[in-house]
Amino acid sequence: MSAPANPSLHTKDHPFPARLLENRRLSGPGSAKDTRHLVVDLEGSGLTYEPGDSLGVFPSNDPRLVDEVLGLLGARGDEPVQLPREPEPIALREALARRLSLAGPTRKALQFFATLATDVAEHQRLAALLAADATEQLAAYLAEREFVDLLAEYPSARPTPQAFVDQLRRLVPRLYSIASSPRQYPTQVHLLVAVVRYVSNQRPRLGVCSTFLADRVEPGRTPVPVFVASSHFRLPADDSADLIMIGPGTGLAPFRAFLQEREARGATGRSWLFFGDQRRATDFLYEDELLAWQGRGVLHRLDTAFSRDQAHKVYVQDRMLENAAEFWAWLQRGAHVYVCGDAKRMAKDVDQALHRIVAEQGGLDPVATTDYVKALKRDGRYQRDVY
Repeated sequence: MSAPANPSLHTKDHPFPARLLENRRLSGPGSAKDTRHLVVDLEGSGLTYEPGDSLGVFPSNDPRLVDEVLGLLGARGDEPVQLPREPEPIALREALARRLSLAGPTRKALQFFATLATDVAEHQRLAALLAADATEQLAAYLAEREFVDLLAEYPSARPTPQAFVDQLRRLVPRLYSIASSPRQYPTQVHLLVAVVRYVSNQRPRLGVCSTFLADRVEPGRTPVPVFVASSHFRLPADDSADLIMIGPGTGLAPFRAFLQEREARGATGRSWLFFGDQRRATDFLYEDELLAWQGRGVLHRLDTAFSRDQAHKVYVQDRMLENAAEFWAWLQRGAHVYVCGDAKRMAKDVDQALHRIVAEQGGLDPVATTDYVKALKRDGRYQRDVY
């Protein structure tokens, strides 16, 4: 085994070419979701991590999408293109495959296509979308499209390879909450990844990084460029402190790491997990592990919310409110509250539930409630890792 590399060598600017050791589907047959347990090998990287950290992954675009874009451009792929901050030109195919995002066209990109369109009907369609009074139509249009759509819908607007790549943004790394403890897996990182597949503008779309990891990385062979991103999301230093963890879906990831870490450290504080997903039969992620932790006393309370298992949908915030008195009692005894997952809806709903519990159980007015929750945040007792 080679000696570990200097940790400073492997950063966001110089990622480590890791290997994928395991790619296992957690969601059961019939699930509406495809959720994977992935194991990434850090052996020889010198990289270290703590529970709560994230792993940054640099993906590659789907080769089939790259081929389609090249075909619509009328390009071979070996044309040299210059990218910002790059010392030398690189081949167009390499730029489209690994350096540039093919999603998210902007108004500026549409304006660029309008300057190139030679077909009258195409130019008129573009002009209508770019009109001052068409803001909502433009936003709806762009939300349904990627750059391949623009090339297909406006064939008379045919940019040169360099002009085309000038419209594209960098392909940025994706951050995934680490789902393992270094005390148990010092040379591995476990990830919990929901594979993104959907349809827009009558085209199948793929989440760039999730399908890269799930579908296009060959375990043990395909290099996966990674780095560790340190986080504010940290366990309390005091192992006697109680934890309340709220993580539906893949928001469970850091809490698996927390429970592994607390067990390895022999923590005496209690742990309470709120987990939710669609259906218990197909979407109870890491069910065996969680129930085993509960049986060993590592996980003291487990409240689940499977939204599709009954006529009315039930979510983690509903379970919080159902257990408001106990939740308040834990807070009063110094519990730390952690939330991980969807920022748009879940985290807001959970925050509202927390405020309601504090107000009703504590008998506090709105100002005092706000001050109480602010104090939790200030003292590091209310932490969120939302995305």
